[in-house]
Amino acid sequence: MSIYRNSALVGALVGVAALLVACSKPAAQPEPIRSVKVMQVQDSNLQAVAEFSGEVRARSESRLGFRVGGKIIRRQAEVGQRVRVGDVLAQLDPQDYQLAAAAAKAQVAAAQTNRDLAAADYKRYKDLREQNFISGAELERRDAALKAAQAQLDQALAQGSAQGNQAGYTVLKADVSGVVTAVEAEPGQVVAAGTPVVRIAQDGPRDVVFSVPEDKVARVKAGSAVEVRLWGVNGLHKGAVREVAASADPVTRTFVVKVGLEGRDAPALGTTATVLPQALGRSDTQAIKLPTSALRQDGGGTAVWVLDTQSMTVNLQPIQIATADGNEVVVASGLRAGQQVVVAGVHVLSPGQKVTVYKEKSANAGTNAGQSAPNSGATSAIQPAGAASAVAGK
Repeated sequence: MSIYRNSALVGALVGVAALLVACSKPAAQPEPIRSVKVMQVQDSNLQAVAEFSGEVRARSESRLGFRVGGKIIRRQAEVGQRVRVGDVLAQLDPQDYQLAAAAAKAQVAAAQTNRDLAAADYKRYKDLREQNFISGAELERRDAALKAAQAQLDQALAQGSAQGNQAGYTVLKADVSGVVTAVEAEPGQVVAAGTPVVRIAQDGPRDVVFSVPEDKVARVKAGSAVEVRLWGVNGLHKGAVREVAASADPVTRTFVVKVGLEGRDAPALGTTATVLPQALGRSDTQAIKLPTSALRQDGGGTAVWVLDTQSMTVNLQPIQIATADGNEVVVASGLRAGQQVVVAGVHVLSPGQKVTVYKEKSANAGTNAGQSAPNSGATSAIQPAGAASAVAGK
């Protein structure tokens, strides 16, 4: 009986010991020392050039309209049509102007008859005066009547010519050669004198027109060099700033800049172009640049991991980004030249964590390792950024 009790007691003690062992927390494992890829930041020249979207336009563009008002009865011009000087673009109803011209012609005939009658009287009275049948005063009155009749005839002729011109103005003709870029009135529409009906881009030099923000327009001067890249065309076109708007656009608050293209081959109107003003380039500006893989978002801001070479630990350093320069970012503040910044593995680090600097294998070492252990899965000597991140994340 005593042996049975002792065995039960021993079993109970063993069970309690096992339960205590199962409930106890495992010992904390030390955090592994991670390998990171770093770079020493330095001041370097910016390569970014400001780019703007522009459009090719004719240097001279005319908005043609009738010189008289009336109802449009016909429009021959179409958008995209090439016209020459003298081509008919549109016509007004000429009936009223033709009637006015006929009335002016009748007035000319009446004035002509009156002048001829006054001239005949003057000649007759002049002969009588030579024979002393009339006084000199009577001859002077006939001379005045002739001059008045001549003046009325001149007036009627001028009015008749004006009415004839008015009738001619009912036909709108092109006074320049070019391409019709817009039609602003249709047949049946009643237009006033001077209302634009057809817009023509004149043949000749071309301009590239683009808009510049207020903070940059002061740096764009007339005559400064500009490079233009046309959509779908290889190569760059040389140009120069020809005109800068004196006031900003009331809606966009930007300033229109016109660039004159050099060369004889004029691009098609409306072609999209990329404009690179040399005055807005920043190739001579020194700044600290970092790859985007080094950035980390921290509490709504941007930060990078800075390596302390004494303790081989990393600390989070907030920075301010100024702009982008190609595939890199330009740091406005937060870093100084000579600091070591982690550029791979930033997503697995914590403040104060110990790290080691990842060193790429040499080409010879990689070749020997590949020959001695072809199936060992050895990493290539030159690894892309993604490979460096994977190593850092181990």
